[in-house]
Amino acid sequence: MKVFKFGGASVKDAQSVKNVALVLETQGFESCLLVVSAMGKTTNALEKVVENYFAKLDYQSEIEKVKLKHLEISQDLFAENHAVFAEISLFFSDIESFLRRNKSPNYNFVYDQVVSCGELISSKILSEYLNDINFKNVWCDSRDYIKTDSNYREGNINWEETEQNMSALNQHDCYVTQGFIGSDDNNFTVTLGREGSDYSAAIFAYCLNAEAMTIWKDVPGVMTGDPRKFENVSLLDHISYEDAIEMAYYGASVIHPKTLQPLKQKNIPFYVKSFLEPKNTGTKIGAREERSQKESFILKENQHLMRIATRDFSFIAEEHLSQIFSSLAKYKIKISLMQNSAISLDLCLEDMYGRITELEQELQQQFNTEIIKNVSLYTIRNANLEQLNKFYLNKNILLEQIAQKTIQVVTN
Repeated sequence: MKVFKFGGASVKDAQSVKNVALVLETQGFESCLLVVSAMGKTTNALEKVVENYFAKLDYQSEIEKVKLKHLEISQDLFAENHAVFAEISLFFSDIESFLRRNKSPNYNFVYDQVVSCGELISSKILSEYLNDINFKNVWCDSRDYIKTDSNYREGNINWEETEQNMSALNQHDCYVTQGFIGSDDNNFTVTLGREGSDYSAAIFAYCLNAEAMTIWKDVPGVMTGDPRKFENVSLLDHISYEDAIEMAYYGASVIHPKTLQPLKQKNIPFYVKSFLEPKNTGTKIGAREERSQKESFILKENQHLMRIATRDFSFIAEEHLSQIFSSLAKYKIKISLMQNSAISLDLCLEDMYGRITELEQELQQQFNTEIIKNVSLYTIRNANLEQLNKFYLNKNILLEQIAQKTIQVVTN
């Protein structure tokens, strides 16, 4: 079985949904499972619903906007009396019903129950459209298969139960399902982390012993840099799992950080291809490829640079680090870069859940802190050291770290 993942950009409107069928024509639609993200910016729109709900603002009108958007897309895909329109309306009625009945003050729990509907609706629309044009498939709810703990917004997979559930899928059939979501022991929805649809595809590929997995993007494959951010980038046509894991760790947006591990464990080939040019080869990621020596550039934006120093000028010791790391874990703030001196620790941080102020307030009880918000972290792999002056031109360098031929620089 092959696993294909289609992201939000590849199903953002009616024409994009139709293009998925064109992609499938080039690839063959036999023994295949499609993992689908929410359409376009739907996740952001549903996040606004949750924000308004907790702020006791009008969230119903936000739901209505998202509903109308999906109905408009569907009008360009289906006949007027098609059953899909009633199903779309039912999904949105379920969101409103849940929010009316909900008594939980847990933001992350409510977030997962609401935001997950984006994937459920987009996958239903795609499944129905493909069936209508004779790409026969079965729509399935990934929450029936991917089981997690109750760590809402970043669920941890119960691999044994998940693998057992997926054994019920017929390897000769075709399926359309959702990325980003699973369910806990109480059958509440649990999301797998922002941009987690790639990870979902890897989970299905691992449990189904897929022959290959392909992620369809709006870029030709894995590039030596984001073409929207860097000039003169080129395609990496073959890279190793190790290279891909490092690039994901450093922030390459084309690959979700958790995606590679399950694929590497079973040596499942992983392709990144363009849904705009599906006949092109894209990038192959595999076990036997030599590690790339091409210079590549990765940019992580919306980072925060925090300097933490002891108040009595004592060394930053193990007990200090333990306390700092405990606070970071508490607020789910991730370290992108770390550098320490005798009495201070510099951290470049990624604050996915908007809790950097709470972290700083807690640390200020024991330490002196300074923070520069909204900085950028550049990583250059296989850096051409002789050409670095061009890169540094017109940049205000706040922090720099060099390890072998990998250079990381924080700027504002």
